[in-house]
Order: sequence, then structure tokens, then C-alpha cells
Amino acid sequence: MDKITISVIKADIGGYVGHSSSHPNILTKAMQLLEGPKKKGTIVDFHVSNCGDDLELILTHRLGADAQEIHKMCWDIFIECTNLAKEMKLYGAGQDILSDAFSGNVKGMGPGVAEMTFEERKSEPVIVFAADKTSPGAWNMPLYKMFADPFNTIGLIIDPSMHEGFTFEVLDVFGNKKVKLNSPEDIYDLLLLIGASEHYIINSIHKKSGEIAATTSTQKVNLMAGRYVGKDDPVMIVRCQSGLPAVGEVLEPFAMPHMVAGWMRGSHWGPFMPVPVCDANPTRFDGPPRVIALGFQVTNGTLIGPRDMFADPSYDLARQQANEIANYIRRHGPFEPQRLPLADMEYTTFPKVMAKLKDKFK
Repeated sequence: MDKITISVIKADIGGYVGHSSSHPNILTKAMQLLEGPKKKGTIVDFHVSNCGDDLELILTHRLGADAQEIHKMCWDIFIECTNLAKEMKLYGAGQDILSDAFSGNVKGMGPGVAEMTFEERKSEPVIVFAADKTSPGAWNMPLYKMFADPFNTIGLIIDPSMHEGFTFEVLDVFGNKKVKLNSPEDIYDLLLLIGASEHYIINSIHKKSGEIAATTSTQKVNLMAGRYVGKDDPVMIVRCQSGLPAVGEVLEPFAMPHMVAGWMRGSHWGPFMPVPVCDANPTRFDGPPRVIALGFQVTNGTLIGPRDMFADPSYDLARQQANEIANYIRRHGPFEPQRLPLADMEYTTFPKVMAKLKDKFK
């Protein structure tokens, strides 16, 4: 069987209202623009969704990761949707479009990208995660729990096909370097790095055999632009079952709303709230940060689904705890630890305020 590639490519096209959600016309436009490539055979299948004000294009095709034809197609869709957003005067229209000219790959141009290529197994359950009001480091703790923590994933202990562990590829986003670390052998070194989730980000996870298990978007838009243009609102693809964590093991880490960077003006820590798609419209202080999970059975390249995996009352307590944490942390106002530390404020609007004070320091 030919290998299949799943590409999840997202961009902040424009917020409705403010940064809270995506206008239905934007989603409809994107779906209409993808029908042609599907009929032509450029892509096998697609699904369009949103998390907050981010447009998520979920595609299957046989052109492999980093395929120029796929990236150009998505870029053109983002441009057309941006034009529509500007007509409607949506907020921050085209926020993730950092250039006017496509350069062969959308990486480095603003949109977030997660892609993986694999041979379909007898059954191929895949979960696509999308987040709003946070950064790519938000995936570090959940991925560690899924693939290295036996208190979360019992398969690491009792499933012989998982017992040898996994290989984590970690990106240093400031040094633009990568390192591969194995679990369980290197977990202390791994935790040393990924605990600093704004500096070191898990880029991908493989079985020791080399088979892909998970991949994330690692694009930090503020670093690419050299200025504050919003948070990165990352995406992630995780394969499940049959030698990989079960669906329930992949979702379990989100039962605890851990703290992530982003929220209002990309400048605050907040709880990561797992929500169904209908509730992925953050408004309180532009948050708290949200995460959705779309489950698919990939069958001969077609996307059977999605199932809205967080539309489950068993996550009600996580949502309640996220609201309680949000209440507590919000009361700190402009003081740390609600506000990010100064080192992480470098690519917000903070430097512009500091520049005005420069001459007052004696």
C-alpha cells in the first residue's frame, strides 16, 4: 500500500469577535476551495475546523511531508480567506501571514504545520489536536505523559510492543538545533530540557524501529516576525493503538489542565482547558487557553470522522478546575507568575513600552 501523509496546516486568518472565534464564512470558504484539489486528486481527503480564531486545514495526500504543491495550495487558501476576513473587517485579519509571496514551503512564513507520513495499519486511529491562545511548548507535558509515563500509559508496562520505549526529538527553538533522546533511558535528560517548554519543544516521537508516532508544529510566529503578532496556537498529530498508546492513554494527560504560556496578549500563564469544538471560543481575558481533539479513522487515506473527543462529561472536572485555576492566577494581575517572566516577554509588546522608559533610567 502507498504511504499516506497527514498534513495539519493552520493560520490565524482573522478573529470573530476580537480574537475569540472564526467566522463561519471563513470555514465555508476554505471547504469550497478544497473541493477542487480533492476532485483533481491532489489530496485524498480533508476536514476543516477551527480552534478559537485559527483556521485548521486537515489533509490527507500521497505527496509526502513538505510537498510544495500541498503547501502552496494551503497558502493560496489562507490568502483568499484573509481577503474575505479583511472584507468583513475581522480582527487581526491575516495575522499569521508574514509575507506576500510564497517561497515553496509555508514553514517560516507564519502558518503552523504538523505533518507525518506512514503506511496504514490494519486499523489507523489518529487524533489531531489543535490549541488556541498558547505556544508549541504546551504539548511537552502531555506528550511526555503519553509516551514515557507509566502512571498515565499502562501500555508501557504491560504491552510488549511498547515496553522498549520511544525516541523523542526535541527542538531548541532559540538555537535552532535538535537532539534525540530515548525513553526510558534518557528521561532525566529529556525532562531537564522539555520542562523549559518555551525553549525546548518536542518536535516528534518515533518508535525505536523508526516508525512515526506523533508530530507537532514548532513554529513560533513571534520569533519569525521579530515582533509580537500573537501566540502560535499549535497543532499536533498522534497515532494510537497497536504498539502505540491507546486512544484513552493519549487523551488522559488533558484530564489535568496544566499551565501553559499565552493567554491574553501572549503574555500570561494559564490553565490548558480541554473542550469540545463548540466551546473552543475563548473570551475570558481572551482565554483561558483551549485545546480540542478530533479523532479520525484513516482508511485508504480517507478521514472517517471526526469524533469530538473532548465532548465527554469525564472532562467536566478538568474544565471546572481550569476555571478555578484561572480565577486564582488572574488575581495576580500584572504580577508574575500570572504574567510571563521578562525573558519570555521579549517578543510581546513589552519592549515598546520599555523603550519609552529608557531615558528615565538614571
